[in-house]
Amino acid sequence: MPHASAGSGPRRRSVLAAALAPLAATGCSADEEPRTPAPGPQHGPDALVMVIRHAEKPYAGDTGSDEEGEDDPGSLAGRGWRRAGELPRLFLPARGSSLPRPAAVFAAGGKGRAAPARCRQTVAALAAALRTPVRTEFALGAEPALVRAVLAAPMPVLVCWEHTGVPRLVRALGADRVLGVPATWPDRHDLIWTFTRRQGQWSFRELPQHLLPGDA
Repeated sequence: MPHASAGSGPRRRSVLAAALAPLAATGCSADEEPRTPAPGPQHGPDALVMVIRHAEKPYAGDTGSDEEGEDDPGSLAGRGWRRAGELPRLFLPARGSSLPRPAAVFAAGGKGRAAPARCRQTVAALAAALRTPVRTEFALGAEPALVRAVLAAPMPVLVCWEHTGVPRLVRALGADRVLGVPATWPDRHDLIWTFTRRQGQWSFRELPQHLLPGDA
């Protein structure tokens, strides 16, 4: 009777089963490469994203003014323009800044005349001082696309956004469950939220601006 070789029969089947067991556990067949989940926003290289709300808008019954000084209810109020003019003090080392100099600046925008102006107006003076353009291609509601561009940009990044969209921005970052992050932006224009990612983990800080009299 011929002897069973090591490469056939029950022994061979048991060896193959042992070899395929890890592939079965990961949901792969013998012909497939093991798949690694795609990294989300909460993973990846270190990052620093700073978020501010646009500066003060006109109160009810008042009107703002555009860059030419013309009345415009969609633009900043007088106090908002003063805050925008002081904003470089927060980020430029020559002015005693305690925050890092942004390498990229984003503001809520979009296309057409309906695009909000206040976020762009808020960071215009800062961007001019930094000699960097303001990126306004993302409209309110496009926070996932905004975050993808932010995380692909050179760090640190500053984002000036409408307060109603900030919670969506934070969720798109993957930082909405980080300790201390408020569920909504408070009714204030004098804050900075900083999101720092190190070794794949986000941390959060809320800082005051202290730019104008009356800032908390």
